[in-house]
Amino acid sequence: MSNGEPGSEPRAFELGTDGPTAILVGVDDSVTATRAGWYAAGLARRQHARLIAVYVAPVGTAMAASSVAAAVAAAEAQAYDEMAAEMRGRIEGAAQEFGIPIDFIVAHGDAYTEIKRIADESRADAIVVGASQKVGHRLIGSLAVRLVRAGKWPVTVVP
Repeated sequence: MSNGEPGSEPRAFELGTDGPTAILVGVDDSVTATRAGWYAAGLARRQHARLIAVYVAPVGTAMAASSVAAAVAAAEAQAYDEMAAEMRGRIEGAAQEFGIPIDFIVAHGDAYTEIKRIADESRADAIVVGASQKVGHRLIGSLAVRLVRAGKWPVTVVP
């Protein structure tokens, strides 16, 4: 486009995109995370971006050395594995529906630490998460607030 001055030439068309090329979305079984997943899928489709869905299963809470604690820990791990398998199926369905490739990653540990690590490794340009519905997060900070404070990516928080 010319700026109107004599001798100025129009700029060449820029190939590429101004938006993100890799979007990471945190998913779990909450309503807000489900909304975040659908929002991120639509954004990825419109931006022609790669979508990385991440489910972080918490580390088992039963730490005692008793056989009862071991059974509880095994049951917890099985429940998280079943949840991950169910989410994988839903995400594969969404990938077909939206016509976009979606990578599904399961991690174990602290959600903030794992999402941050995976975002760095996958070179995510943006992160989408659901708003926390836990009362305690108002006092100590939610996952979304911690990601925003990290200041490394644009973070969209879906209510």
